[in-house]
Amino acid sequence: MVAVIVGSFLIGIGINGFLVPYHLIDGGVIGIALIIHYFLGFQTGLSMLVLSIPLFIYAWHYERHFFYSSIHGLLLTSLFMDWLSPLKKAFSISILSSSLIGGAIIGLGIGLMLRYETSSGGTDLLAKFISKSSSIDIAIVIIVIDTLIITAAVFILGMRIFLFSCLTIVVIGIVTSVMKVPKKI
Repeated sequence: MVAVIVGSFLIGIGINGFLVPYHLIDGGVIGIALIIHYFLGFQTGLSMLVLSIPLFIYAWHYERHFFYSSIHGLLLTSLFMDWLSPLKKAFSISILSSSLIGGAIIGLGIGLMLRYETSSGGTDLLAKFISKSSSIDIAIVIIVIDTLIITAAVFILGMRIFLFSCLTIVVIGIVTSVMKVPKKI
């Protein structure tokens, strides 16, 4: 439970403190929720929660363990994303720094949760399903899904935001990959 709380909190900080100020996006369900937030003004966490419902219905029917291990992460991540939204005005750094720091903080949050067999739901959950059935590393699956989503957004957000969002996603994937494997003593 501590991993879920800390991981969700880190994701909320990374999204609001570093991605939102420059309209950067993450991939997956969070990325779609951010696009909805930027253009329609809906709360990011609430949008993420609603968009994740189909994945959780699938998990309920076919992967009950993933459902139970991820529902808390989804609820807390959604809560922290909306609760920490005032952080969008907290830091005054460059878009490059925001991209790198935000990616690292989000990657720490996701990686911590994956290390303890939980996730924030969304595409983390989808990536778990794909990784389990194909033996492809989960971080690679996350990078591919995220890249597909931000590629679709390039026409909406522009090339500059697209490139910095790609950098963010790569950092998230690297940090997630490093964090998710428990260290052997």
